[in-house]
Amino acid sequence: MEFAKYKIQIPFFVFVTIFAIISTTQANTIENIGNNTVKHHEHDEWFQRKLAEAYNASLKAYHDDPTEVVDELNRHVHQAFEGTNSTRRGLSRYKGSCKAQNPIDRCWRCKANWARDRKKLADCVKGFGRRTTGGKDGPYYVVTDSSDNDVVNPKPGTLRFGVLQPGPLWIIFAADMKIVLKGELIVTSDKTIDGRGAQVQIADGAGITIQFANNVIIHNIKIHDIKPAFGGLIRDTYDHFGIRGADDGDGINVFASTNIWLDHLSMWNCRDGLIDIVKGSTAITLSNNHFTRHDHVLLFGASDTDPKDEIMQISLAFNHFGKGLVQRMPRCRFGFFHVLNNDYTHWIMYAIGGTAHPTIISQGNRFIAPPDPTAKMITNRNNVVGEEWKNWIWRSENDVFLNGAYFVESGHPLDEKRFKKDFIKSKPGTYVRRLTRFAGQRRCIIGKSC
Repeated sequence: MEFAKYKIQIPFFVFVTIFAIISTTQANTIENIGNNTVKHHEHDEWFQRKLAEAYNASLKAYHDDPTEVVDELNRHVHQAFEGTNSTRRGLSRYKGSCKAQNPIDRCWRCKANWARDRKKLADCVKGFGRRTTGGKDGPYYVVTDSSDNDVVNPKPGTLRFGVLQPGPLWIIFAADMKIVLKGELIVTSDKTIDGRGAQVQIADGAGITIQFANNVIIHNIKIHDIKPAFGGLIRDTYDHFGIRGADDGDGINVFASTNIWLDHLSMWNCRDGLIDIVKGSTAITLSNNHFTRHDHVLLFGASDTDPKDEIMQISLAFNHFGKGLVQRMPRCRFGFFHVLNNDYTHWIMYAIGGTAHPTIISQGNRFIAPPDPTAKMITNRNNVVGEEWKNWIWRSENDVFLNGAYFVESGHPLDEKRFKKDFIKSKPGTYVRRLTRFAGQRRCIIGKSC
C-alpha cells in the first residue's frame, strides 16, 4: 500500500512536467526530420566543439592536489566506523540493525524513509566525484515504458526520453523492468538514474554512454549481456542528433565527461568493457559495485598517445571484484587513481594494470590470488619496455594479501616530500568484507531500509 501511495504522489507533478515539454519536443522533432542532411554534415564540427568544451570543463574539475581528496575519503571511512562525522556532508549516528559501514552507504541506506527524500542520495558521494549531484535540482521523471523503439525521437515515458531532456532530472522507475536498448543510451548532463524501489536491468542490447556530460549519477541497476550497437542516426542531446559508428559493446562508456558517480551497480558479461572512462574524463567515483563474469573489466584511459588523460582522477572504493573476472580491475593510463577498500576475490591474469605512467594508490584492499601459480602478481605494467615503470608511483598501504598475492610497488613512497603532506592511513584490508558486504544492486523496498 505504501508503494501504491508513493507512485500516485510523485507521477502527478512528474507528468505535468512531461506534458509541458512534449509540445516543444514535438516541434523540435519536425524541424530535425526536415534537416537530417544538414545535421549529418555538421556533425564533425559539432563533435569537435563539444569535445573542446568538455575538456575545458575537465580542467575546471581537476584537483591540483589529489592527496587532499585521498585524505578526505579515508577520514570519512574512519568516521563511519566511529558513527559520527562533523563535515559538511555529515553522517548521523546510527543505531540498531543497520549494517552499513562504509561512509557512502551510511549516509542513506539505513533510513527506512529513503524514498521520501530520494535526492538525499546526492549528498552521499565521496572521493573525486564528491561534487556530483546529478538531477538533484530538477523534478522527478518516472520511466513507465521499458521500450526503446525510436533512438532519434524517443517516446515520452521511456528512459531514453528522460536522459535527453535539457536541465536536471531525477529519473526513477514505476515498476520492475528490463530495458533492451536499440542503440547507445546517451546520457546528458545533470541526470540521476535511480533504480531504487524497482529491479531495473539494462540487458541484451546496447549499453550506456555518458558523453560530453557533467554531473551524472547512475545508481542501483543491473547492466549485463551488452552487445555492440550498429550505430546509425541517434539523438545525442535534446536538440541534436547525428550519425554514430558501431560501438564496442561497453556496459558504460564515460567519454569526455566530469563529475560522474556510478554506485551500487551489478555488472557482468558485456562484449567489451564493463566500464570505460576515456578522453580526459575526471572527477569520478565508482563505489559499491559488484563486477562478475567478464574479461576486460575497467579501462581508465583509452590510449598511450592521448595525454589529455593526465587530468583523469578517479576513486574506486568499496567495490567487489567477484567470480569469473580476468583482468583490468582497473587498467590505467596517465592519471591519478585511488583504489580504496575494495575486495578482490577473483582474477585470472592480473588485478591492476597500466601504461603511460599512471599514479595508482592502493589502500586497504583485500587481494585473494587465484590458484594458478603464474597469476599471483596483482600488478601488471602492460607491454612496458625496459625499466621506465620503476619511476611510476604505484604504492600499496594496508592491503591484505592472501593465497600468495603480491603487489609490486614503484616510485616514491607515499610520505615523500613530493606530496604536500602525509596521507591519512587507510582502514586496513581486514575491514574490507564489512565495507563491501552490500555491493551491487540492492533490493530496496519502499518503507524499509535498503
